[in-house]
Amino acid sequence: MNGIKIKGAGRCAPSKIVTNADMTQIVDTSEEWILSRTGIRHRHHLAEGETITGMAVEAARRALESAGVAPEEIGACIVATLTPDTLVPSAACVLQRQLGLPHDIPCFDLNAACTGFLFALHTMECLLNASPRKYGLVIGAENLSRITNWADRGTCILFGDGAAGVVVECREGWPSISAELGCHGTDEMLRVPGVETGVPSLIYMEGTKVFKFAVQAVPYCIDKVLEKTGKTVDDVDFFVFHQANARIIDLAVRKYRIPQEKYYKNISEYGNTSAASIPLVISELYEQGRVRSGSRVLVVGFGGGLTWGGALVEFA
Repeated sequence: MNGIKIKGAGRCAPSKIVTNADMTQIVDTSEEWILSRTGIRHRHHLAEGETITGMAVEAARRALESAGVAPEEIGACIVATLTPDTLVPSAACVLQRQLGLPHDIPCFDLNAACTGFLFALHTMECLLNASPRKYGLVIGAENLSRITNWADRGTCILFGDGAAGVVVECREGWPSISAELGCHGTDEMLRVPGVETGVPSLIYMEGTKVFKFAVQAVPYCIDKVLEKTGKTVDDVDFFVFHQANARIIDLAVRKYRIPQEKYYKNISEYGNTSAASIPLVISELYEQGRVRSGSRVLVVGFGGGLTWGGALVEFA
């Protein structure tokens, strides 16, 4: 199978910023407690009049512009999300209309929680191998503030809203991203009930158990991707982790002795944005010039489902 590479990236964050000081007015907590246990200083929440679809459209436009790719060249569009504005039409179908993407391409939403962007990247690689158009649009977008349980002081401090994405290109002879994906179906430690099920559609999470899962999933994914590709830590230009908790990232950095210039944390700015987390990091790195053509990035995610994933992605 021919591989894909990232051609461009873009993002969009809501205008409303919620600080840790703001959180102390909502639940019994402190600014220091939040920062020391999560690494979060503030997060963005959708303001009145803002929508997750609107953010996804803007992030997609910026990604297309940075890639120098026209909407009519896109062969597929996937939006990774668990919080679309509408279940039908999907966010991806709305993007198709508002961006003027071709009518004869697959456009759909994908829900793998915080690992959604990685699942979408692998799915896009498969789709573009069967498409006459060799560019794909992969977006991660979330409105987690809408499904946050504001009575749960252990989880409401974590989540933010945002959207970001990439344009990828598929070419003959390019290496596969060698995605390593998996799941273990359970709703015991992390779940969001569906609409009209008799239970509020809010995030229910047992933080300690999820933390323990994450610190096992991250090194598992790194090891599997390196094994698949025959690479070492030294061969990787940058490590991009799902931004769930700064301590999870720090543990992986210490375990693999990753130098500071090879990883990036923006959780202090955005909090945990689920499927938008990884592309938000990629977009910032791309804009700052810290990744460029030829850069090799190892991406790792984990989340509800339970799901996990890793991939080695290059920039075109």
